[in-house]
Amino acid sequence: MGAVLLVFILAVAFAGHLFAPYAPTDTLSVPGAPPGNGFLLGTDFLGRDILSRLLNGGASVILMAGVATISAYLVGVTVGVVAGYVGDWPDMVLMRTVDIALAFPPLMVLLLLVGGLGNHIWVLVLGVIIVQVPGIARVTRAAAQSISRSDYVDAARIRGDSLVTIWRRDILVNISSTVLADLGVRFGASIILIASMNYLGLGLGPPTADWGLMISENQDYLTLNAYSVVAPAVMLALITVAVNLLADAYVQSVHAGSANVRSAVEPGDGIQLQAGAVQAAAPQTGAEQNEPGRTPS
Repeated sequence: MGAVLLVFILAVAFAGHLFAPYAPTDTLSVPGAPPGNGFLLGTDFLGRDILSRLLNGGASVILMAGVATISAYLVGVTVGVVAGYVGDWPDMVLMRTVDIALAFPPLMVLLLLVGGLGNHIWVLVLGVIIVQVPGIARVTRAAAQSISRSDYVDAARIRGDSLVTIWRRDILVNISSTVLADLGVRFGASIILIASMNYLGLGLGPPTADWGLMISENQDYLTLNAYSVVAPAVMLALITVAVNLLADAYVQSVHAGSANVRSAVEPGDGIQLQAGAVQAAAPQTGAEQNEPGRTPS
């Protein structure tokens, strides 16, 4: 279900402009007109076709949220793995810095960046990265810290594996399910932050077709034509739900695979050993072999 939803949303966002009946910036009818007269979802506050703007407005928010989330994970996972594996004073310095960053509300950080650096797309993406890194680092650090104490990591250290090899082969692989489960939530948060900035008019500006901006522009016309607000809001919700469903499905498949491996190696009804067979197979000590009256087996 998550895959079907994701394919549908991505198809609408990146190929929808090919099927839009009108140009997204053309004024075609009276503002706030309900569906009908050639407009499947009606018109917005300027009389533009809502369906055409909906088919043109998804690529921007998805691309910005995707780039911001992936970049934040590259930084946050690196910080978390280093802190969780090394420990001591690097862990303390990194985590106290993360705690300070977590003290600031995300929206306030974005407002400060936009106010200081200007209303640009790269500023918005940078702000989302800065906001997301601390939470990612804490989640990754907790997962990496438990893995770093395992026996197979100790064995890798003893045989002289490099830090990069240990992190890549022994730690990152074993925390991937935790990271991917968290990724679904973070991606949804990135979409909400970007859509919120567009809603406040501090992200993409008119006449750009953007799902978050459409909600802001048409909120006063909600009673005239609810589709002008509900349609882009539903699309934003669906992309978030789709990513979370995929991440959860991956985590469940990993856990199911681990359970199958355990059941395969545990002895079942067909390979139970009798106590006498175990005793006969056990090696005898020297005292037992020299005991009077005992015949050798």
